[in-house]
Amino acid sequence: MDLLKKTLADIKPLDEKAMDKARERQYKLTKPPGSLGRLEDLSIIIAGIQRQALPEIKNKAIFTFAGDHHVVFEEDIASAPMEITAQQVLNFVSGGGAVNALANHSGARLVLIDMGVATPYDRPDSVKDKRVGKGASNISRGPAMTRLEAVKALEGGIESVLEEIGIGLDIIGVGEMGIGNTTPASAIYALYTGADPEEVTGPGAGIDDETIKRKIEVIRKALDVNKPDKTDPIDVLAKIGGFEIGGMAGAMLAAASKGIPVVVDGFISTAAALLADQLSPEISPYLILSHHSAERGYGHAAGFMKQKPLLDLGLRLGEGTGAALGISLCEAAVRALKEIRTFDQAGVTDVTEL
Repeated sequence: MDLLKKTLADIKPLDEKAMDKARERQYKLTKPPGSLGRLEDLSIIIAGIQRQALPEIKNKAIFTFAGDHHVVFEEDIASAPMEITAQQVLNFVSGGGAVNALANHSGARLVLIDMGVATPYDRPDSVKDKRVGKGASNISRGPAMTRLEAVKALEGGIESVLEEIGIGLDIIGVGEMGIGNTTPASAIYALYTGADPEEVTGPGAGIDDETIKRKIEVIRKALDVNKPDKTDPIDVLAKIGGFEIGGMAGAMLAAASKGIPVVVDGFISTAAALLADQLSPEISPYLILSHHSAERGYGHAAGFMKQKPLLDLGLRLGEGTGAALGISLCEAAVRALKEIRTFDQAGVTDVTEL
């Protein structure tokens, strides 16, 4: 708990002076003001996060947290066998996943964290061992975990980021792997946004309409049985969350505490962002939503956070795939700010002064 408390205390407001200087430079670059749209806004925000007028993005990492959920198997609403979580972790280790391809494209290293994979597997040393348990418990019959386990999950995510800072971290993406984790994510969405579970519950990795109906009822039951206190995000995580969801939230907090921008992946990662946002009143501007997930109800969460995702490509995979693309856009934004010459440098007439 001490690590969590320290991390929360270290999250500060963005540096307004750095943002003002970045904004001032944007108006001096050889282009019409505002012509690069949201890329300009991104560069200014990242300047405030990194506390420097000319931010840099060289060292990039995507953190993919893995964990299982017994609720979807015990309630027969799973889209795939539980062992796929462990199999996919090993696939990521060997470089064969979608997240590997897009991380490579964005020039980001992939950091894998086992928060609670239920199926036994030969875990390589390259996968961080932050296991809290062998999968989160059935949330339709009781809490996902104890409060102590919720704190351990958050601190496991914090540790995962802090351990990588020595290698270099200018920006992080946060994603996940876990069969069935749209179920707790939908429960978190419903709790915080006030949406009916039916409005925020979709097919996940591909269940049919009848199974979706059962999934909705499982989520209703989880909320009714556990009665999570939305004013206490640790209670919410403990009652209707998951180990990898806690890990992601912790990673977001850790990055913000060190002045590192966080690119949030998709549906499940945004559930973790909702928790992080409730844990820290200062973290919101550090969180950059990478894309509008195609999973039903995503807009409720983005609206609740008062954020507009960078992309809308119909993505619904997770893993950190959307975050990889978002990192590329963030890098483009800061490079444009730094590398485009000013009117004076280029010897170009500034028509705004005529």
